[in-house]
Amino acid sequence: MFPGFRFRYRRGINNLLVLLIGGIPIAMPTVLSVTLAIGAKQLAEHKAIVTRISAIEELAGVTILCSDKTGTLTLNELTIKTDSVKLYSEVTVDEVLLWSAYASRTENPDAIDKSIVGSLPDPAMARDGIVELDFVPFNPVDKRTQSTYRRNSDGAVHRVTKGMSQVILELCTRGMTPEVQSQLHADVDEFAGRGLRALAVAEESVPSGEADGEGTGFRLIGLLPIFDPPRHDTKETIRRAIDLGVHVKMITGDQLAIAKETGNQLKMGSEMYQASILNKPDELKGLANSVDELVLRADGFAGVYPEHKYEIVERLQNLGHMVAMTGDGVNDAPALAKANVGVAVADASDAARSAADIVLTEAGLSTIIEAFMHSRVIFQRMRNYSIYTCAVTIRVVTTFSILVFAFKFDFPPFMVLILAIINDGTMMTISTDRVSPSRLPNSWNLKEIFSYAIVYGCYLTLSTLIFFVVIDKTNFFQRHGCKAFTNRNDFSLHSVIYLQVSILSQALIFVTRAQGFFFTERPSVFLMCAFVLAQLVATMITVYANWGFTEIYGAGWHWAGAVWIWDIVWFVPLDFIKFGMASIIERFAAASGPPEPGAPVSSEQVELARQRTRMSMEAAQSVNRISTIPSRGASYYAPNMHDNVSHRRNFGARVKHLMTRTGKGLSMDNHELRRLQSTQAQAASRVLTNN
Repeated sequence: MFPGFRFRYRRGINNLLVLLIGGIPIAMPTVLSVTLAIGAKQLAEHKAIVTRISAIEELAGVTILCSDKTGTLTLNELTIKTDSVKLYSEVTVDEVLLWSAYASRTENPDAIDKSIVGSLPDPAMARDGIVELDFVPFNPVDKRTQSTYRRNSDGAVHRVTKGMSQVILELCTRGMTPEVQSQLHADVDEFAGRGLRALAVAEESVPSGEADGEGTGFRLIGLLPIFDPPRHDTKETIRRAIDLGVHVKMITGDQLAIAKETGNQLKMGSEMYQASILNKPDELKGLANSVDELVLRADGFAGVYPEHKYEIVERLQNLGHMVAMTGDGVNDAPALAKANVGVAVADASDAARSAADIVLTEAGLSTIIEAFMHSRVIFQRMRNYSIYTCAVTIRVVTTFSILVFAFKFDFPPFMVLILAIINDGTMMTISTDRVSPSRLPNSWNLKEIFSYAIVYGCYLTLSTLIFFVVIDKTNFFQRHGCKAFTNRNDFSLHSVIYLQVSILSQALIFVTRAQGFFFTERPSVFLMCAFVLAQLVATMITVYANWGFTEIYGAGWHWAGAVWIWDIVWFVPLDFIKFGMASIIERFAAASGPPEPGAPVSSEQVELARQRTRMSMEAAQSVNRISTIPSRGASYYAPNMHDNVSHRRNFGARVKHLMTRTGKGLSMDNHELRRLQSTQAQAASRVLTNN
């Protein structure tokens, strides 16, 4: 400034301080962090616990929700329809129920085991008269349970298994004919058409009497129909999700016919496919042009294994979508870690909770949709404040730059600091503001934010410059009772400019926070009180302050009233500027989003979406994200997916089998075996957390 204006050193430094202090939004990190923290607390009150704070922003931008069926879309309160049991051998319905109870847990049972044991006249019958020798619990890979037991009556050893009909059918070698196979498929289709799950039961004898001895071959004995009704609010919740711009896809391990029937009942569509088609591109003819298009347009997938969940999430992300995935088991952890927002449902395993970003404490899809709504409210608060603070920063820098270079107006740097402390400090209350969630998913659009900020900032700058010129070049205000100033750097003029900048700058928040006119959406009491308090202090400073060390003298009530009237007049057009900007931005944004679910996808769209996704991921990796769950969980699971899935037997059972095969005796009761399985889950949880 010395070469251009011959300013003294101290005068030049003061003007540079004004621009430096005004050019840094010092409160922005604090306000956004507080908003996220309070938002996490509010989500916890609605049964959604946040384990990674930045997941709130991503939850607000979710466009596709991949939801499990059992327990989320349905009640997971299973009932055996005993009057519809199908028989395939010379056995009775009661015998089939009893044998299936032998292959069920009686301690800590899952929903299926609980329904089977509960169908007996007396639950104690599930273990009366037998000694359990070995039990293989259900896992998502094998999709069946198996029990080997000795009858007390004759000492004979038998083995019984129950599980998915196709899995049990492949095991059966005794008494299996084409007619029985056809009848089984027909019965399964019949059950599916009625919305019933089918559970096949088979048994075999073990002549050697050893727990791991070779059997005589499994014989199919029955098919149990299981009814799992949809939740009473699921249909309405899915409609709400669609209204919010979130497409819900059903991801289930059940059979395709059951998935379609459930989809029809819930009005979520019936365009569902077997998950195995993802690895068979040659079968896509007539269905879709590519696997990506099939995944995007499908309403769901049936017969899903853990690796399928991971692939579905990955393909949707490559198409530019923000994906949320629900899960509850250890094998769901890879998909939960891969998804933008992993959601561990109620009663999920420790490993699933460790990999998830959101942990639900209440079952049902409605809890997830409520989390969507509240995350969008939180996002809107952050977006509104970001536009406000960027606009004010632009306004302060441009205003005082023009005033100092064009008019040699020296605004006191201490007053810029007061302006930042009072105005920005009171903006902490935006974290509890009452705002309306957006109708569509949110995302950080920096072009949009800076476009609004630049227009608002220039408009506010213009209001101050014209105000200053009217004071400097005319006697308009003096004719209405305001005192005259001696020069452009009159200390009283400093206080007047301070009040004009303070009022209109903070009032901008009421425009940015509302989607319509500012008066149609009532702000929170805290925000309104903060504005009133801040501007009351600013007005008192302008009227009464006589601070020579800050170059501020009181200007009186006439000038304070003139400033308030001037700012109110300039405040009114801000809403119309907002509407004009919104129409322009919406026009440009319409053609830039990812392909919509159900729409054809060209190869060019796929490649463009993948490029956008890669750019977004690279940008995200450069930011130090606040997280309790490292994002490296997905990278750990990806290369090890095949190995994890290939181990198709429970670890405890494999160790027991290995040691007994070598001739060494091993004694392990069922309680200890289950404890070992629990230890496995805890170990997987620690790996997820540390990697």
